[in-house]
Amino acid sequence: MKKLAFMLAGFIVLASFGLSSACCAHSNAGGSGVLNLYGRDPITLDPAIAGDSTSNGYIMQIFSGLVRLDDNLEPVPDIASRWHVSSDGLIYTFYLREEVTFQNGTKVTASTFKYAWERACSPTIASQTADIYLGDIKGVPDMLAGSANSISGVRVVDNYTLEVALAYPSSAFLAKLTYPTAFAVDKANVTAGSSWWNKPNGTGPFKLASWVKGKQLVLERNPQYYGSKAKLNKVVFKLLSGIPMSLYELGEIDVSDVSISYFDRVTDPSGSFYTQLVTTPSLSLTYLGFNVSEEPFDDPNIRLAFSMSVDKEKIAKLMFRDMMSHSGGILPPGMPGYNTALKSVPYDVSKAKALIAQSKYGSAANLPKIVITVGGYGGTVSGDLVAIVYDWEKAFGIDIEIRQLSPQLFSYDLREEKDNMFYWGWIADYANPQNFLEVLFGSGASYNVGGYSNPKVDALLAQAAAITDVNAGLILYQMAEQLLIDDAACIPLWTGQNIQLVQSYVKGYRTNALGIVALNEVYIQR
Repeated sequence: MKKLAFMLAGFIVLASFGLSSACCAHSNAGGSGVLNLYGRDPITLDPAIAGDSTSNGYIMQIFSGLVRLDDNLEPVPDIASRWHVSSDGLIYTFYLREEVTFQNGTKVTASTFKYAWERACSPTIASQTADIYLGDIKGVPDMLAGSANSISGVRVVDNYTLEVALAYPSSAFLAKLTYPTAFAVDKANVTAGSSWWNKPNGTGPFKLASWVKGKQLVLERNPQYYGSKAKLNKVVFKLLSGIPMSLYELGEIDVSDVSISYFDRVTDPSGSFYTQLVTTPSLSLTYLGFNVSEEPFDDPNIRLAFSMSVDKEKIAKLMFRDMMSHSGGILPPGMPGYNTALKSVPYDVSKAKALIAQSKYGSAANLPKIVITVGGYGGTVSGDLVAIVYDWEKAFGIDIEIRQLSPQLFSYDLREEKDNMFYWGWIADYANPQNFLEVLFGSGASYNVGGYSNPKVDALLAQAAAITDVNAGLILYQMAEQLLIDDAACIPLWTGQNIQLVQSYVKGYRTNALGIVALNEVYIQR
């Protein structure tokens, strides 16, 4: 799932369940409970176009796909009961469960997926995710370009057999299909009107019962669900109902992400919160990106100079304590291929000044105006970014501007609205280095917002994606990551973790490293 990791007014946001905070609960177990969550309004509930963590958090409860990720973040059967892969790795044959229906009882067939995928790849939909998660399939680029009206690599063999031909071998293909873009949608539902997703007919463990924008969104148990049915009757999202930690302390919610101001209290063994503290890994990265198509960051030495002038270790200690750690690379700890021997960019202001002096600008005073695009509102800027800007202004004697975009639409608008730098973050959608390195820095990739391009990196990424030897592929990804760091493709800043308070009577609530909670496994036991 696409998720953004960012700081907002001192509150750690790592998209637990794809949302900014978590839940509370009342009632009892056995399918009769009601789970109350703190949440935000989704931008969309259309799986084909959703690209923000909040929207995807709801979508993954309402819809589902051929495969899903298990507790080890490995692809396992979902609507597809099994599959077969040809010896050359190019043909995937999926065998669907015959008992799967949409919420209204309509059968899910192989044609359902052909329709859903071709709709996602239609230029009229303008999906920002279809090329990433379906782009390995033969014919998808043609549909996205408008030169074809169907995906040549997708063939319906019979009602419950789907054959998918890839343009090239892809070791991460199954994992990509766990992203909402590849989920099943009901054609009759979709063609009912442009606002169809306000009343979605999905296949997931929950269905949308009601939604009053800005106030409340309610998910209801889907009795038609083919998998492990939800143990709760309803999940009630209280939309932007207050500060989560304050609500938790007042007893109005029963699970909350932990804000920095509460860190000492929740980690005090003698305090009341300590036994409720739950910490889990997060495959996330917060970073500063460069718009490499414009001055001054079209010059790799200027990018390197700015990278060298941030005292990340000091800022992490002062701002985050032990909640987040500074990062020297792009891949977070815990990601396959994480390289402990990576040569990161050192903190060296003297060398940074020398690099600028050797450039065509001669000195920092001659640099074009530096503007950083961030998500936010009301002039509130995260403390770590303020500290970074202070480091640069102190080192180079320049003024740097911060420009805010709507945080709700930030991931959708950033491509067109970015200035010469941007502050962004990513949480993995699947546990493969490709989901960071290629998705964020591959030439032409949708989420390569800064437009970075390096043929040597592209070649390594292509080799790594196609190779069947897992260990050999990880070595290639490590080589590509080192090239990206050497070329200052971005400034890696922080890697995080999920730090939450969970009341003892909330059972089965587990946030995985992708920030996802399987809400159908949650129940209340008082």
